[in-house]
Amino acid sequence: LPASMYTEIQRERSDGGNILTHPDYIDGNPDLIKPKKLINPVKASKSHQELHRELLMNHKRGLGVESKPELQRVLEHRRRNQIIKQKKEEEEAKKLQSPFEKELLKRHQRLDQLEKEQEKEEDHAPEFIKVKENLRRTTTVSEDEKAA
Repeated sequence: LPASMYTEIQRERSDGGNILTHPDYIDGNPDLIKPKKLINPVKASKSHQELHRELLMNHKRGLGVESKPELQRVLEHRRRNQIIKQKKEEEEAKKLQSPFEKELLKRHQRLDQLEKEQEKEEDHAPEFIKVKENLRRTTTVSEDEKAA
């Protein structure tokens, strides 16, 4: 008795002959043009050949593709997990924000933009105006110290 249906199918095929037909060019007919094997453009590329050569050299030396030290692999794995965890926390925080918190965040961002614009305007101001403002600040500080 056969062990499985697969073995029965294999026996039937072997008894029935080969399913594939033999090509005509094997008969040796000189009138026929023999087909040439197509060139794989990936394997023909220089970068692929160089990479393959490098892999063979590393294999001969005994270096694997994953030749990183275990410590480095563990650290990279931890770093990757931390980044993923941080992104998930940020997404959850965004989902849990109430409309009030969202409005506060928008106002805070607007204030930051206004401060940045003011700093830019101050940076473009002439130097004598900056010095004059500094003098005003120092005089007001010294008057405050005298009053105390």
